[in-house]
Amino acid sequence: MTLAQTLERWHDMVARRDLTELPEIVHPDAVFRSPVAHTPYPTRDAVVLALRTVLTVFEDFRYHRTFADGHDAVLEFSARVNGKDLRGVDLVHVDDDGLITEFEVMVRPLSGLQALGEEMGRRIGAQLKDLA
Repeated sequence: MTLAQTLERWHDMVARRDLTELPEIVHPDAVFRSPVAHTPYPTRDAVVLALRTVLTVFEDFRYHRTFADGHDAVLEFSARVNGKDLRGVDLVHVDDDGLITEFEVMVRPLSGLQALGEEMGRRIGAQLKDLA
């Protein structure tokens, strides 16, 4: 699987709002980097938990642009969380088999980031800490 194929599957899952197949495109040793936590969360389980949850937290989520080259992609998005608008990027790295090995999220402005952090913490904060 190539980066393009992985991204196609990812975008399809997000469009359907169904991440059931997400574990199939994430490497077992993948790492999730949150915009509100200093320490990355290792393992496929953490990546899947974070991404499945954030898809339910985001309102009016949509991707705008994708920049991809080699094993790396930048996906620009916008959304709203509890009435706060935000913009962000997903930084995705895949291995030679097209499996996601790193998924990092960056978000602005601060008000949107705070709303996202509070809601994610409320929903899965303890679970993510257990996976760290």
